[in-house]
Amino acid sequence: MHELLALKYIDINLATALQVVLLGFIGGTLSGFIGSGGAFFMTPGMMNLGVEGVVAVASNITHKFGKAMVGSRSHGAAGNVDRRLAAFLLVTAIAGIQLAVWINVHLFKGSGDSHGAGGSAAANLYISLVFVLILSVVAVSMLKDALGSGTNGDEGSGPSRRISDFLSRLNLPPVIYFRVADAKVSLWVLMLVGIATGYLAGTIGVGGFIGVPAMIYIFGVPTAVAAGTELYLAMFMGAYGALSYAYQGLLDIRLTMLLYLGSLIGIHLGVYGVKVVNERYIRFTTSLIILLCVVSRGIAMPVYLRQLQVISFDPAWDFYFNMASKAFLFISGSGGAIVILYHVIRAFKRRRNIQKTLLVVREPATGQVL
Repeated sequence: MHELLALKYIDINLATALQVVLLGFIGGTLSGFIGSGGAFFMTPGMMNLGVEGVVAVASNITHKFGKAMVGSRSHGAAGNVDRRLAAFLLVTAIAGIQLAVWINVHLFKGSGDSHGAGGSAAANLYISLVFVLILSVVAVSMLKDALGSGTNGDEGSGPSRRISDFLSRLNLPPVIYFRVADAKVSLWVLMLVGIATGYLAGTIGVGGFIGVPAMIYIFGVPTAVAAGTELYLAMFMGAYGALSYAYQGLLDIRLTMLLYLGSLIGIHLGVYGVKVVNERYIRFTTSLIILLCVVSRGIAMPVYLRQLQVISFDPAWDFYFNMASKAFLFISGSGGAIVILYHVIRAFKRRRNIQKTLLVVREPATGQVL
């Protein structure tokens, strides 16, 4: 029992704790900047620190519960949460989470040797593979959208409704109307989106990359309502995911608390940044950050393949693969945070100069320059 616990949970010294807090800060900044999906950075970040993939996912999804609770309250006060839509999605999202937890736990506990080594590699490879596949599609789509928008003067035209209009014409019964979202959605489509969102949340710790785009492009929900509803949904998904992983003994609450410490600071910086940065630039920056994270996970995958004896190379190369993976992740996270911070400082200085100019104009006779 002690061997398995030692394998699952890392020793947290001061240096490790600071690195996890930094992960939380960067992830929180990205979350405030691009929405709930910003927490994608935390799972691969913890894995690069030596945390087992399933433990990283469990800690991330638990951290998401508290953060989503705070965010959904703000959106709820603004009228941007469709609780009825979230309730319908939650029913099948729970099934998706349960499926993801079962697969992760089965790979971790059921596929290894007496010390769990093979299972650890199998679970880490599976999580990394899902991460690379899903986020590659997301990043490429966002990059195409960012590069394509505004070229024909259509930057303010809003998201395409082609998919939602097509599904409306199909009229797959039963169709349910959601008043706050002002959308009619087939129950079958709701079930599929709920399962996919829950599965992704339970597999890599973040489901917003499916939930929010699905609500916008498939359901035809306004962007603000989609973001608020997904946060409300994520609150319950995070709670269920946390309980499911904790029941399996795979939740490291220490990591969750350290992530909270950093993300609650970073999210305020990101929220301010999204107010002062052009939306097209946000999509472009986000897509590059995600692509670098995808490359980071892709570089780490040969190590897991060697541990599973799928491929063969000198184990000494593990060090170089791991260092390269950490380097790409550091560049993506720190680079994104620096870009956001730069624009925040620039906007603050611009606002301060405007305020000074206004004060001078109001008091021309005093000769005072503030």
